[in-house]
Amino acid sequence: MKRRPFLIGFGSCLTLAATATATATTPALAAAGCPGLLQHTFPRLQDEKPQALCQYGGRVLLIVNTASYCGFTPQYKGLEELHARYKDRGLVVLGFPSNDFAQEKASNKEIAEFCENTFGVKFPMFGASSVRGAKANPLYQQLAARTGKAPSWNFHKYLISRDGLAVTHYGSTTTPSDRTLLAELERQLAKPAPGTS
Repeated sequence: MKRRPFLIGFGSCLTLAATATATATTPALAAAGCPGLLQHTFPRLQDEKPQALCQYGGRVLLIVNTASYCGFTPQYKGLEELHARYKDRGLVVLGFPSNDFAQEKASNKEIAEFCENTFGVKFPMFGASSVRGAKANPLYQQLAARTGKAPSWNFHKYLISRDGLAVTHYGSTTTPSDRTLLAELERQLAKPAPGTS
């Protein structure tokens, strides 16, 4: 039986007004060694300025689809702690807000203010977009194809190796402090970045 998380009392579910778009990066970025999985550009959550994911090449990435009104929303705190703890070793947490499960705020501005004011989120976050089904953004389409698993709820996690080739996934109930997740994270961080000895 599938466990459905409870809603915490942040208010009623709202329809998302803003959606993110993603485009492939230029051939120059691809030629510079950007993994195929990162050859996308998304608007930054706070100001919607385009951000190329290729800037995170050579890092270990933890990609998470987030929501403001979910029972798992308190995981923001653990994700921020994880990002702060491991960023100097090469980890970047990337947040992708989504209203696919009808638990997100109406605008990117509201989401950004909520994340910063409630949980002190500093890790990179992008404009709201779909993360599953036919309307999923291109990154999430690739992640689902690579792992055979699209998010079935908010706070699904994908851990990506420095070279962008190895992808493991963890369900919503896997917290940022989960031993299995941390063990794989440590294993990936121990590997050198591509092109280094």
